[in-house]
Amino acid sequence: MDEEVGAAGRQQVQWKSYCSTLSLLAFQSFGVVYGDLSTSPLYVYRNSLSGRLNGYLDETTIFGLFSLVFWTFTLVPLLKYVIIVLSADDNGEGGAFALYSLLCRFLEKHRKLRTCLLLFVLFGACMVIGDGVFTPTISVLSAISGLQDPATSGLGDGWIVFIACVMLVGLFALQHRGTHKVAFLFAPIIVLWLLSIGIIGLYNIIRWNPRIFVALSPHYIVKFFKKTGKDGWISLGGVLLAITGTEAMFADLGHFSAASIRLAFVSVIYPCLVLQYMGQAAFLSKNIPAVYNSFYLSIPSPLFWPVFVIATLAAILGSQAIISATFSIVKQCLALGCFPRVKVVHTSRWIRGQIYIPEINWILMVLCLAVTLGFRDITVIGNAYGLACITVMFVTTCLMSLVIIFVWQKNLLISLLFFVFFGALEGAYLSAAVMKVPQGGWAPIALSAVFMFIMYVWHYGTRRKYLFDLQNKVSMRWILNLGPSLGIVRVPGIGLIYTELVTGVPAIFSHFVTNLPAFHQVLVFVCVKSVPVPYVPMDERYLIGRIGPREYRMYRCIVRYGYKDVQKDDENFENNLVMSIARFIQMEAEESASSGTGRSYESSTEGRMAVVHTTGTTGTGLVMMASAEDAEGTSLSRSSKSETLRSLQSIYEQESAGTVSRRRRRVRFQIDEEERIEPQVRDELSDLLEAKEAGAAYIIGHSYVKARKNSNFLKTFAINYAYSFLRKNCRGPSVTLHIPHISLIEVGMIYYV
Repeated sequence: MDEEVGAAGRQQVQWKSYCSTLSLLAFQSFGVVYGDLSTSPLYVYRNSLSGRLNGYLDETTIFGLFSLVFWTFTLVPLLKYVIIVLSADDNGEGGAFALYSLLCRFLEKHRKLRTCLLLFVLFGACMVIGDGVFTPTISVLSAISGLQDPATSGLGDGWIVFIACVMLVGLFALQHRGTHKVAFLFAPIIVLWLLSIGIIGLYNIIRWNPRIFVALSPHYIVKFFKKTGKDGWISLGGVLLAITGTEAMFADLGHFSAASIRLAFVSVIYPCLVLQYMGQAAFLSKNIPAVYNSFYLSIPSPLFWPVFVIATLAAILGSQAIISATFSIVKQCLALGCFPRVKVVHTSRWIRGQIYIPEINWILMVLCLAVTLGFRDITVIGNAYGLACITVMFVTTCLMSLVIIFVWQKNLLISLLFFVFFGALEGAYLSAAVMKVPQGGWAPIALSAVFMFIMYVWHYGTRRKYLFDLQNKVSMRWILNLGPSLGIVRVPGIGLIYTELVTGVPAIFSHFVTNLPAFHQVLVFVCVKSVPVPYVPMDERYLIGRIGPREYRMYRCIVRYGYKDVQKDDENFENNLVMSIARFIQMEAEESASSGTGRSYESSTEGRMAVVHTTGTTGTGLVMMASAEDAEGTSLSRSSKSETLRSLQSIYEQESAGTVSRRRRRVRFQIDEEERIEPQVRDELSDLLEAKEAGAAYIIGHSYVKARKNSNFLKTFAINYAYSFLRKNCRGPSVTLHIPHISLIEVGMIYYV
């Protein structure tokens, strides 16, 4: 009996802990996920009722328009995303790249299909970048449009545009500080904003037209289209602005959980926004001339200024969310080799997905200012914004249809039903948005075309260079003929040769041997690769192998990152690499001894690779020696034998966190004299440590890619001009790989592809 009571008590405690954690995550999601979606009431009716619907402004039209907004908001954000799409996560991560990653793992043998999917996802990524331009623009303009009301300040269009530009510059100037803390601090403002507009909506329902509840019936949608015809269909481009920002629920899934995002949407977002749209429609049905600024004019006069301030802050926060999402999208494109090298700054020590990309930030700022100064009209900007958003949603629908078949392994009929239902719904909105291409809809298309061209050229040029390396590997027979010295002087030190190849020796190695007077005692071919998973645990990051016989002291290290991992300045890389190679040497000797053959399985020209854990020095045959040097250079040494790397990692974490401000620590290794190690293994470990003490040099090829003389015009233009221009104006590989400049050696080589 006591055991049953105890078990029930533990379950109750666990349930309370789960509920509190879920509630906290749901609250935090308001500041990160829902900023954009919650500010849509600022401009939905204004955009929908402008243009051709001016001739149909009466109660029936207003009721029908609200019915469209209500059912669109119910079917797409609630049914499609909250109930279905949020379940399609990739190890907790969401977004189009997560769906692509899931599909790639189930379509390994279908290379052409994966290539088509990649192009499709990249097209959606380009539209997301378009969102990053139009969201900040339409949100500051819409938020401060209330100042145009003569009853308040009555500012002219010029002043509104000027204020918007100042706010945009300030918004982008603060991006380098990171977004996560800011978003959490502003979560209460989003909640206050939602509760305010929900209460105001309820007030307007009671005050102006309680009959608005009858418009919940889809019958009013039929009446709307019977009356407005083609003009009503074109107005769908304004209605879809009610669901802009919906994709953020899925894209930002990795920062929260599906349950917390669902809880926030169902408990607060959905009821508050429905009440606001309903109340605004009730107000408009009795105040038709207020269409030009319906949101602010529907606010009771005593509440105008408080709501205006909250609306401005909420709009800025909504812009922040999509800007952060743009950084994340560019980072994922970069991981897939589909974007020129840019600097990625990790802005949070705890949240891996929080990044800042300076180049993209300033490009977005310039584009936002250009859109604001060029269009100056919320309706025109809304047309562009709506087209970009609905395109991204349609891409998600297509990918989800494939996930239902290949990943969830459901019946084909279920997938077709999902695609037909949501594809038809979003297709209707997409067709209406396309009709507004001449009125601003061309902007996201042009912007996407530019970014798509950049991505394609970069991917094409990088791919051709990789294929050249793949087809022109250095012959192992040539290396073996050179002997262990490689035909040159081997000097103390570790040479880290960066290459794109995971097997074989790249052609540029022969260029190194013939152009450098000496080479290092230990050579490690380092290959940095992105794999189709969100994150790679540190224990599984290093893949170690041997190249050639043991006496050549040549190894291969493949460093694996997920598509959401950030390659930070890692001062531990050399130490982790040395420990990984040492453990590999020990593993090799142990397997050789256990097999009873008396020889190493890695004595072949290209041995197998092995995942080597870096969480401890156990099994490496090494002892950690840590020394601390103060700011004046006085050496304070201490020696300790470590069974795990936890103590070593704590030193690194303290150093990177800045908690050790007066001393910087260096780590040295010695061979464990107490451990029984074979003489051959001891010699190899001794050479490794001697090389480590001498220092490491990072060797990369400074390559020039040229098209062959017999290439056609398009290939020549793509390689010699477009790709060459991008390479010259993007970050160098040493920057993106975080290679210390003082230890860098570059050797030039021309690739004819």
